[in-house]
Amino acid sequence: MPTAVRPPAPGRRTGDRATPRGSGAFAPRRAPGSPRLRGGIRASSKRLTVGLLVVLAPLLLVMGKLVLLQGVDGGDYATAAAQDRLRSYPIAALRGEVVDRDGNPLAYTVAASRVVADPTVVADPARTALALTTLLDVPVSELTDQLSGEGRYVVLAEQVSPEIVDAIEELGLGGIFFEDDPIRLYPAGTVAGQVVGFVGRDGDGLAGIEHAFDEELAGRPGERRVEVGSGGHPIPSGIDESTPATDGSTVALTLDADLQFVMEQRLDEACQDGATTRASAVVLDAHTGEVVAMGSCPGYDPADARQTDAELLRNPAVSDVFEPGSVMKAVTLAAAVEEGVATPDTVLTVNGHIQAGDAVVTDAHDHEPIDWTVTGVLAKSSNVGTIMLARQIGDETLEEYLRAFGVGSTTGIELPGESAGIFAGSEDWEASRAANVAIGQGVSVTTLQMASVYQAIANDGVRIPPRLVASVGGRPGPEPEGTRVVSESTADQMAYMLEAVVGPGGTAPLAQVDGFRVAGKTGTAQRANPECGCYDGGGYVTTFVGFAPADDPQYVVAVDLERPTSSAEGGQVAAPVFADIMRQALTADGIVPSGTPRPDFRLTGSE
Repeated sequence: MPTAVRPPAPGRRTGDRATPRGSGAFAPRRAPGSPRLRGGIRASSKRLTVGLLVVLAPLLLVMGKLVLLQGVDGGDYATAAAQDRLRSYPIAALRGEVVDRDGNPLAYTVAASRVVADPTVVADPARTALALTTLLDVPVSELTDQLSGEGRYVVLAEQVSPEIVDAIEELGLGGIFFEDDPIRLYPAGTVAGQVVGFVGRDGDGLAGIEHAFDEELAGRPGERRVEVGSGGHPIPSGIDESTPATDGSTVALTLDADLQFVMEQRLDEACQDGATTRASAVVLDAHTGEVVAMGSCPGYDPADARQTDAELLRNPAVSDVFEPGSVMKAVTLAAAVEEGVATPDTVLTVNGHIQAGDAVVTDAHDHEPIDWTVTGVLAKSSNVGTIMLARQIGDETLEEYLRAFGVGSTTGIELPGESAGIFAGSEDWEASRAANVAIGQGVSVTTLQMASVYQAIANDGVRIPPRLVASVGGRPGPEPEGTRVVSESTADQMAYMLEAVVGPGGTAPLAQVDGFRVAGKTGTAQRANPECGCYDGGGYVTTFVGFAPADDPQYVVAVDLERPTSSAEGGQVAAPVFADIMRQALTADGIVPSGTPRPDFRLTGSE
C-alpha cells in the first residue's frame, strides 16, 4: 500500500522556520542570500542604552542631591532655617541710682517698653490699629499708616508701662514686639539738678554725675535670642536663650538733700530781688572737704532738660568764673602772717588811696590816713592796707600762696566742665595788676574754688580737695590727701581776723548766726561788661565766704551774686544769704552753739 503524503500543518511550511502559532510575534522570512539582521539589533540596543542613561542620569543626580541634603548637609540647612527664625532682642540694664548721703534717691530708673512692629507680618493693619489705639493712646489712622508701611521695623509707642505691655500681649497680635525702654526719674525735681545732671533719649548721661559716672551707672545690657513663628510670636518648643543684663551701680553723693533744698530756695529768693541775675553757693564740710550742698539759680529740672534753654544746662558753681574781690584778701593776709611780715595786731598807717603803676587804687571811700591794725585792715576791707602788705610779701611769693590755696587750677571735683579760673603768673604782673590781684581783681575763680580756699583756713591750714562722691556700687572712693598751705598758728590768727569782719565795726554784721561765732569775708568786685569788654556798666559781683562755728569750724559756705545793675556791697546782699544757709547747716546737723564768747577785736592802733 503506497505511503500517504500528510499535508503541511497549518502555520508551517516545508523548509521554513515559522513562529509557533499563538506566539504573538512575527518574523518575516529572510530571502535566500540576504544578510542577517544582527548589526541592526546591535544599533537598536545602543540607542536603548543611551536613552536609558539619559533618563537615569538626572534621576541619579536628583537622588544624590537628596542624599546630600538629607544625609550630609541636613543639619546645616536645619540650623540655617532655625537661624532665619531667630530674633535677637536687647535686654536693657536698669541704670543705677544717684542718692544723697542718707540714701534719698535723686535719680532712679523704672522699667518700661518700646512697642514696635514688623509691618510685613501684620496681617490686618486696620484691625491691629483698632486694637492698639486705646492702649497706646495713638490715633487709629496714625497706627494704620505705620502698620501698612513697607519696612520691617516701626516704633508705635515709647516708654510704655509694664501693665500696658501685658494687656497688649494678651491680644496675641501678629507682628507686634516689645523692646526695653526704661524711664529715668528725678524725684527731687530741681533740687540738686545741676549736680545730678540728666540723660539723653538713648539713656546716655549728658551732664553732671549722670555724665561723669555714665559707665558705672549704665551697667551692661543683655540679650534674648528667641525662635519665632510666622506671626512673629515665640515658638514654645523653639530656641529661647538669654544673657542677663547687669544693672548699673548706685552712686552715693556727699550731698544732704534737705540742706540742698533750703539752699536752693534761698538762692531763688536772691534771684527774685530784681537785680541778681545769677546766684551760686557751695557748702563744704570743713574737715573732709565733702560737698554738702552745691547749686545756682536759675536751675533746671533734669526731667525737663530737653525743654530747657541750653544755656542753663550747666553747673555755674564749677563752670562759671568771676572776680572774687575782697574775699581774696584772706589769702594775701595769710601769706603776710605766714611769712612773718605781720601779725593781727601789727599797725599800719593806711591812706585812702595808693599809686599802682599808672593807676590809683582807693579804698571803698577815700579817707585821711588811719592807723589800722592788720585785723582792722581785713575787718574794714581796706584795699590800700592789703596792697601795702602784698608789696612786703613780693609778687612771686604771693603767687605761690595763691596757687597753694588752689587758685588757677581745678579742684578735681567729680563733675564735668570744671573751670580752672583765670590766673596769670606773677612774671606778667605790671604794678597795677599786682595791686589788683592782691585785692581779688584781675583774677577769676569759681564758687567752689573760693569755698576750698576758706576750707583750708578752717581746717587748721590744711587744704583737702573737695569731693562729691561718697561711694560707687557701695565701694567708698579714695580719701583725698590734704596739703598744708599755712601753719596751724597762721590759720588760727586768720580765723580771729575773719571773725572780726562779722563782729562790731566789721563789714558783715548781717552774716551773724544767732548762738554761733562766725568768721568770714565780704567781697564786692567790679563785673566785666560783656558788651564793651570793660568794667564800665558791668555792675558788681558780691560775695561772702566764711565758716562756723569760728572756734570749732564745721561748715564752710561760699555765696556769690551776679548783679549787673546794682552797686550794693557783699555785706549787704551776700552776707544774709550766707547766714540763712549756714544757720540751716548748723541746726540741722545738731551742732552745739559756741560755748565761748566772741573775742574783743583791736581794729585801730589807738585801741
